[in-house]
Amino acid sequence: MNLSPPKLAPKIILEGTRLTQKTEIAFMLNEHPRIVGPRKYRYHSPIISAEWCGFTNYPWGRGLINFNPSEKNLALETYQTWIKMFELQRYYSWIIDRFHISTTVYQKQQGRTINFDWLEKRLKPLGFCIILCTRSKNSFFNARKERLKISGNPQQYDDLTVFIEEQELFKYVISTSTLPHLEVDVSNDDLEASCIKVADFLESNNLLGLYD
Repeated sequence: MNLSPPKLAPKIILEGTRLTQKTEIAFMLNEHPRIVGPRKYRYHSPIISAEWCGFTNYPWGRGLINFNPSEKNLALETYQTWIKMFELQRYYSWIIDRFHISTTVYQKQQGRTINFDWLEKRLKPLGFCIILCTRSKNSFFNARKERLKISGNPQQYDDLTVFIEEQELFKYVISTSTLPHLEVDVSNDDLEASCIKVADFLESNNLLGLYD
């Protein structure tokens, strides 16, 4: 008889437009005791991202989100590789900072439709969920002010209306997803509070691990 506690192996996809603290929340979740259990030292749990610009040999190039039409097969093969990895490592935690929803949003903005029904059908049995990070329109200004202190590509934040409009598209696309999803408002920039909301959501929906 196995009396050990259930293994924590959450699978979280963080989505949203820029300046919504996705990356900061991803790192914090990856060390949060309610998400990954208590730790006495830090170790290398994976955080991956579709935002990695792996298709071009220069900074801020193209990748899984902003690929050109000629790179569609490359992008889809990459997604097929990732989902195969998740299936092979189904009892491990995976925290993803932007994935197929970001791809869908970007490509839709370019007038192109990418069908990820096949991907979600394989993600759902593994326990994946989506956390949509949003903020109020008024809070984008202060978020940009803080980001410009560290950004290596500040011009991308010149027009905040782009992010405000994109946020509405994210909401629409996620509303059509078959995966469990939660919207977290980060307007107050309270990372711990955001992580608690995510933990509560995972616990109440039995998404902290696979219990088969």
